[in-house]
Amino acid sequence: MKLSRNHTALGICALLAAAALAALFGHPVLPPEALAGLGMIPMAMGDIELKDLKSLIDKQGEAWGEFTRKNDELIKAKADGKAVGDLQATVDKLNAELNTLTAQMTDLAKKSNRIKNDGGGSELTEAQVAYKAAFKSFLRKGDENGLEDLQRKAYNSGSGPDGGYLVMPEMDAEIIRVVGVVSAIGRLARQVTIGTDTFKKVAKKSGMAARFVGAGATGGETTGVSWAELEFPVHTAEAEPWVFNETLQDAIIDLESDLTLEAGIAFAELAGSAFAVGTGAGAPRGITAYDTVANASYAWGKLGYVVSGTSAGFAASNPGDNLIALQHSLKSQYRPGAAYVMADSVLSTVRQMKDGSGNFYLWQPDPLAGFGGRLLGSPVEIDDNMPVVAANALAIAYGNFAQGYLVVNRSGTVLIRDNVTAKGKTKFNFRRRFGGGVQNFEAIKLLKFGTS
Repeated sequence: MKLSRNHTALGICALLAAAALAALFGHPVLPPEALAGLGMIPMAMGDIELKDLKSLIDKQGEAWGEFTRKNDELIKAKADGKAVGDLQATVDKLNAELNTLTAQMTDLAKKSNRIKNDGGGSELTEAQVAYKAAFKSFLRKGDENGLEDLQRKAYNSGSGPDGGYLVMPEMDAEIIRVVGVVSAIGRLARQVTIGTDTFKKVAKKSGMAARFVGAGATGGETTGVSWAELEFPVHTAEAEPWVFNETLQDAIIDLESDLTLEAGIAFAELAGSAFAVGTGAGAPRGITAYDTVANASYAWGKLGYVVSGTSAGFAASNPGDNLIALQHSLKSQYRPGAAYVMADSVLSTVRQMKDGSGNFYLWQPDPLAGFGGRLLGSPVEIDDNMPVVAANALAIAYGNFAQGYLVVNRSGTVLIRDNVTAKGKTKFNFRRRFGGGVQNFEAIKLLKFGTS
């Protein structure tokens, strides 16, 4: 049955309510990755198949139930010294099925979050309407006649020193949105938009301390306040999709949407990698690229870590204890709003862990949690830009990323059209500038897969 957005709103709410009740009674059925999109489905999508959504929810619940049963059998068989080859294969297969269902629900969430290129929202001025029409002609035919003047009138901006024109605001917004969807760190981080080449801020590394004094006495000057200046430069990134000239002549093709999607995916993949592992040399600096120190010796300017207990893996006995240590290495005032960030392959291992009593799984799917379910009560965000498990890898991060990491976007995306250098094709060179880095070093902690 095909349902419009008006008819599905109540159905979505009912499904979410049912899933929440099931979770409360210990039988969670909704993939946690759906949070970002499910709440937006009635507003952002035109038509959806409600039966497909219900089918995914039912399948996820069944797969998780079967997974926990078989994994319990596997744990008991290992404890009894029995052969576990067949059981291990079954558990691995069920784990893979959960990953597949997770991916399917995530795709639904992404589709529901996609911005439509209809200029939605604010009403365009007469000058902006004229520029939009001229810009479409520029995309298809390369007609630049009067485009710079129209751009100046519409958005108070001319061509940059390297040439090119500002893309339409809705295209620029979608590029930023795609980056947020693909990069978990970029989505969680604080975002600022600037009109210059760098963003500076001051951070207080330590505060003052008060003291008791006797009647009529004084303790002297209060010292200890310490400040640090942080600077986040923006870096130029480019993406250059190309289109066959015959395609440009085909009025059926939604050229704006296609180019925006291609450029958005390219920028998203680049940004996602940079926010996790970027070196900071001509690019944003990722959370795993900073100097690190054992959390017991934490100092400003370095990220604190706790160890997993063994090289290239979790401890053989009570592996969840190290995850608990990671969670408590973060100061309590940062934990509200904190999340785990890890690659999907790492979560696949974590999902099989139980507490020390062997009665409860540390990870649980939760329809009200963030991307990836909940681990020890905190939401998990899957980001495959994070390192995988290896010797000394910093493969799991836990922190309040809104306070800990800053993404800086330079306003405007510039497009240069080139129909000369490649015969039969037209290149569209998108350029945008962005940066990123840690703004509060005590708000993010890392798990190092090692012993020291």
